[in-house]
Amino acid sequence: MLGMALAAIDGTIVSTAVPQIVGDLGGFAVFSWLFSGYLLAVTVTLPVYGKLSDTFGRKPVLIAGIVLFLVGSLLCALAWNMGALIAFRIVQGLGGGALQGTVQTIAADLYPLKERPRIQAKLSTVWATSAVAGPVVGGLLAGYADWRWIFLINLPVGAIALWLVVRHLHEPARPRPKTRPRIDWAGALAVFATGTLLLTALVQGGVAWPWLSAPSLGLFAASAALAALTVVIERRAAEPIIPGWVWRRRTIASVNLALGAMGLLMVAPTVFLPTYAQSVLGLGPIAAGFVLSVMTLSWPVSAALSDRVYNRIGFRLTAIIGMSAALLVLLAFPLLPYPGEPWQPALIMLLLGAALGLFQLPLIVGVQSTVGWAERGTTTASVLFCRQVGQSVGAAVFGAVANGVLATRLLDAPAPGLPGDLDAVARTLEDPGALSAAATDHLRRAVDAAVDHVYIGAAGAAALALLALVVLAPRRFPVITEPEDRRP
Repeated sequence: MLGMALAAIDGTIVSTAVPQIVGDLGGFAVFSWLFSGYLLAVTVTLPVYGKLSDTFGRKPVLIAGIVLFLVGSLLCALAWNMGALIAFRIVQGLGGGALQGTVQTIAADLYPLKERPRIQAKLSTVWATSAVAGPVVGGLLAGYADWRWIFLINLPVGAIALWLVVRHLHEPARPRPKTRPRIDWAGALAVFATGTLLLTALVQGGVAWPWLSAPSLGLFAASAALAALTVVIERRAAEPIIPGWVWRRRTIASVNLALGAMGLLMVAPTVFLPTYAQSVLGLGPIAAGFVLSVMTLSWPVSAALSDRVYNRIGFRLTAIIGMSAALLVLLAFPLLPYPGEPWQPALIMLLLGAALGLFQLPLIVGVQSTVGWAERGTTTASVLFCRQVGQSVGAAVFGAVANGVLATRLLDAPAPGLPGDLDAVARTLEDPGALSAAATDHLRRAVDAAVDHVYIGAAGAAALALLALVVLAPRRFPVITEPEDRRP
């Protein structure tokens, strides 16, 4: 849990310190890469670490991930300009990829099926606590100390986590393979390069350059070519990083697609709800954050109780019920009155967290239970990788949808020269004296309409998750049990 906390809080603690970081180091034009670079590194390394943990064991991979994350944190604290800080954030991300996938895999190794919901709920609590505490701690450190402490604070936490893992995690001896394990370095490099180009195109498209521009089209074309090359390399490899059975087995393939769709829909609350709360409801940044954070309260509770459902009706049907509820909740958001009260979207988020807790955890526990130790790391990494890619795709797609709706609504604006994209509108509304009352109301209604369309799109992603489960997933997951003496 301490190891996972390093990766969990890192995604939220930096965001509140951006003004101080930019004021000290400069580089406002590229500061978004503080987040994009970290996300890229985490996502593209997940499959690599999953395969390495199946080959060499979880403990060495987890130790290497913690050490790499701490080295990256120390370097970030010593950064002398924005370019160096971005590069060191990528180093952090290389360690974060090992933390996210390996901790989830170890949880499945340590505990039998009946105990996993309780443990996974505790891991979910780490993410929930980080979502609430990260912005607060980051703001306090940046405002009353120095932004560099945001990274230095990782060192004592990581040191304790490293000591506990080295001292207390003991993996059972397993039969040595008859032949020396061969690392698929060519496949790892191909997966890394493909993921980097694809995610760069998705993250920067419509931001750094137009979607139909030469850089955007070139990146998509190059990523498609590299994806084809990756398939060829992996088919020929003796020990591929992403083996073909990940997609040939119905259970794993359906869970990958379903959680990829969940990553897509998660963009609506995590990215667009804070903008809605500030621009439409007129809340401050902290209050807007609490509207979102109520989802993290119901999610772990729902996840912890999900075993009482799936032990009776199965993993697949439990996940279908959870995503069906999420679909109805997402469709309810556009029905909220304008401008409405803060408790209304907060209630929506509370219900959404409960629904997604009933959806995600049964699928992760279920798919981990269908494979043995030697395949669990790869399986877990493939699930998390698909979810991360879904989030990147969702950010690109829904960003384009929101800005398209916004531009359409502003065609008949009562005042000339109004901003044309969601970020610019949010900044303009922070200074209410800059616009007339009519123009301000028009902008707020335009943001309301844009976010409503995003939530409708998120409901479409929920429908895709349901389709993957209904069409592809078997009625009963083929669960296998591992002898107790094989557990760490």
